[in-house]
Amino acid sequence: MNTILFELGTEELPPKSLKTLKNALEDSVKKSLAEQNIAFDGIKSYAAPRRLAVQILGAATLTPDRSETKKGPNVKASFDADGNLTRAGQGFLQGLNAGGLSLTKDDLITVSDKKGEYIGYELTIKGEKVDDLLPAIFQKALDSLPIAKRMRSGAERTEFVRPVQWVVLMRDEAVISASIQGHQTGNQTRGHRFHAPEFFAINHADNYEELLNNASVVADFDKRQASIKEQVAKLSSEVGAVAIVPDDLLDEVTALVDLPVALRASFEERFLAVPQEALISTMQADQKYFCLTDASGKLLPYFIFISNIDSKDKQAVILGNEKVVRPRLSDAEFFFEQDQKQPLFALSENLKNRVFQEKLGTIWEKSERIAALASFIAKQIGVDDTHATRAGLLSKCDLASTLVGEFPELQGVAGTYYARLNNEPSDVAEAIAEQYLPKFAGDNLPATDIGVCLALADRLDTLVGIFAINEIPTGSKDPFSLRRASIGVLRILIEKKLPLDLPSLIQQAISNYGEKIANADKTFTDVMEFINARYRAMYEDQGVNVDTILAVQSVGTQKPLDFDNRIRAVEKFRSEPVAKTLAQNNKRVANILAKAESDINANIDESLLTESAEKSLFAALVAAQNATKPLLDAADYQGILTNLTSLDAPLTAFFDGVMVNSDDAALKNNRLALLKQVRELFLSVADVGELAL
Repeated sequence: MNTILFELGTEELPPKSLKTLKNALEDSVKKSLAEQNIAFDGIKSYAAPRRLAVQILGAATLTPDRSETKKGPNVKASFDADGNLTRAGQGFLQGLNAGGLSLTKDDLITVSDKKGEYIGYELTIKGEKVDDLLPAIFQKALDSLPIAKRMRSGAERTEFVRPVQWVVLMRDEAVISASIQGHQTGNQTRGHRFHAPEFFAINHADNYEELLNNASVVADFDKRQASIKEQVAKLSSEVGAVAIVPDDLLDEVTALVDLPVALRASFEERFLAVPQEALISTMQADQKYFCLTDASGKLLPYFIFISNIDSKDKQAVILGNEKVVRPRLSDAEFFFEQDQKQPLFALSENLKNRVFQEKLGTIWEKSERIAALASFIAKQIGVDDTHATRAGLLSKCDLASTLVGEFPELQGVAGTYYARLNNEPSDVAEAIAEQYLPKFAGDNLPATDIGVCLALADRLDTLVGIFAINEIPTGSKDPFSLRRASIGVLRILIEKKLPLDLPSLIQQAISNYGEKIANADKTFTDVMEFINARYRAMYEDQGVNVDTILAVQSVGTQKPLDFDNRIRAVEKFRSEPVAKTLAQNNKRVANILAKAESDINANIDESLLTESAEKSLFAALVAAQNATKPLLDAADYQGILTNLTSLDAPLTAFFDGVMVNSDDAALKNNRLALLKQVRELFLSVADVGELAL
């Protein structure tokens, strides 16, 4: 049991994919080792700009012997009356011996299965040398890496994401000779491109990481990343700052360097007058810098960068980076100043020539629709509809600004800055940025009431318009992000506790389009179905049981906040001791009512209640109806379900002692009416019969 080392040396690998490639390589090798039944103690993967590597610790030298049962013809067909092998039996034996065995009929065994008994032989297959299997395992792992586009290098026929320079394959100190990616394996590797560029020998597979450390390469991706985080935190604390370290940027920077050396630089304070989002965006996206803020999140005139060289003159490196970033910040400053030469609303003229969607008109027309719908929503929730209208008209103006033209990710943010500079009401200004919230799952929601109105209006307008022109998402294709928009609508209505019903919002959005929507009824139905279908994915992500979601969906509530209240109530109800029998009895009630051949009476005739069990159920029903009415008015669904647990015993006793389908039609119809009212009472919350408890 010893150590296997595999290393693929390449030109610089794509930094945004390096971590994914490392993990995929390790997973694939693990899977193949398990499939080949190769024993090992552990596996460790490495990834640096010019290498992917795997160490297999405690690797076996041989795969274990295994047994394989060879099954031949049926026993009756294999032997004659005297017990000798027939032609069929001899053929099977000869086939075994053709593989190098010297067997007689006495070596054969009987193999039984469902179809009968057969002659057979328990063949022992000797284990294979692991070193013979490894080249194919690693080549298969490389071939299966998630690489969007592979390339060839020179005259080579092999393909990879970057040209391969060398391949190492060793067991302990010995080279395992093979050809992988068109390269002969060896024990030669390279260190840092500048600090240790020459090839050197790996004397033992166990020493791989240490040898590379000595050659200025921190091969362990996680250790390299931890070093970056530690250095960044130290440099930040020295100036009383907090570093902005997005995970994606941290992964990318980690993938760009062999030897991380963090350095802090600065820029002129005058640039802080520019929206900090623009400065942060250009420093992160273009330069891969970590920006620094104070404790309140305000940008400071510092940044930290990670050098791949341990320079003797670090100040020169710092000055070089300061020189490089200055033109980037100057561009942002220029765009910001240019945009301020006219009011934000003046940019709306430009929107009148910009198409939102060919069949749905311009961006300005969309802005007008958003303004109208935002005003409608504002009136529903009791906020200033004039501010909502103003915010809607300004909502897309920054799309025509030079700052957003250069930094598209600042849409909304730029508009908020310009609205503040134009002395627009504060809630109007904040709403322009908040209209895009939430941007992703788990993202913040708009903080202001006007922002809520705008965010809902923007999403609903898009949903209605795109469905009206029949551009419905199919499969994974969703170019207008309608699924995300729908979940955004639901989240806002639920988490902001807005008791608005979807139909009225969608109808208003449709009416705002006027004649642009030819089939308003179909559009309404399609949008409603699409948004309602998002409940399941949204609540499953929260860990809610699927049958709970189905139980609530079956009652067709139109208000997302109401839907959420019912979901929470049913999830709590599931833990009640009587939940299982109540769910089963409700399902039984539903089945009986569904099979009723005639219309069921709405009222119950007390004089026709003859059995004690049905009298008890009726009494319990009346008591539950009286108790639940105020709870229903208050939408206290948890209280209703708690109250309805009182029906468990009477309902069970009813089914045990009462024949519903009586020969007496009057009795039968009265009992069906009783069950109908029981079911209606439960359906005031959800169809608990859907619960699989």
